[in-house]
Amino acid sequence: MGDLSGASALVTGGGSGIGLATAALLATDGAHVTICGRTEDKLRAAVEQIGSGAATGTDVRYAVADVTLEEQIATAVAGATEATGKLDICFANAGGSFHIGSVVDADAEAVSKTIELNLMGTFLTLKHAAASMAASGGGSIVGMSSGAGHFPHRFLWAYGAAKAGVEMLCKYAAEELADRNIRINCVQPGIIDDELMSFITAGGALLDDYREQTPIGRLGTVEDVAQAVRFLAGPESGWITGECLAIDGGHHLRRGANYQLLLEG
Repeated sequence: MGDLSGASALVTGGGSGIGLATAALLATDGAHVTICGRTEDKLRAAVEQIGSGAATGTDVRYAVADVTLEEQIATAVAGATEATGKLDICFANAGGSFHIGSVVDADAEAVSKTIELNLMGTFLTLKHAAASMAASGGGSIVGMSSGAGHFPHRFLWAYGAAKAGVEMLCKYAAEELADRNIRINCVQPGIIDDELMSFITAGGALLDDYREQTPIGRLGTVEDVAQAVRFLAGPESGWITGECLAIDGGHHLRRGANYQLLLEG
């Protein structure tokens, strides 16, 4: 893929995992990168890691921000424009799950936190990133969905419902903002071998179930997803918007994973 020199990018949840790998790839290709998250020590270490492989002259910085707090994400978006005076790329990656289990005995607070982090956090990021891009000629936003947001994974319904919301948010925004030269897409990772998924990838019945339902029989890597985000963020995908790209080794061709196995184990 081509050079991103002169571009400015924001990656939420950029201190580890997929966010860190994507931020590093964007910086390697010449983009000025700002990562944000809630833990400053983690962000500081990530900036050092990203900077070690960044293109010459690339600015890499961090902003401590909780994406569910509008004032904080607005400040992070503003900070991401400082290197070039504009924002070209935003990867709304921050997310997570606070509930795994049945619908009928679910803790409402945990479900609410899951929806707030994934859907509302993505909405607030998209809102402020798009406003910044609209003021400076356009840009590209990539949201983070999941296979769980596209087809059922037993007992992962709260996270899945929130991610399904992210997908529809991105589609609606893509249609609305195309005339402002803003493209919006999202990615749907399958099982990824990173720290967020280590409770699964360490082994057990749920990991075995994932493997059985994945035609390309290996775990995904953070680099697998980063390459896809880089493509959707850059000029190579200039005629693509409103797309949700599965990066899952073909898992979507079969059934979702059974998270009940995790609770029974």
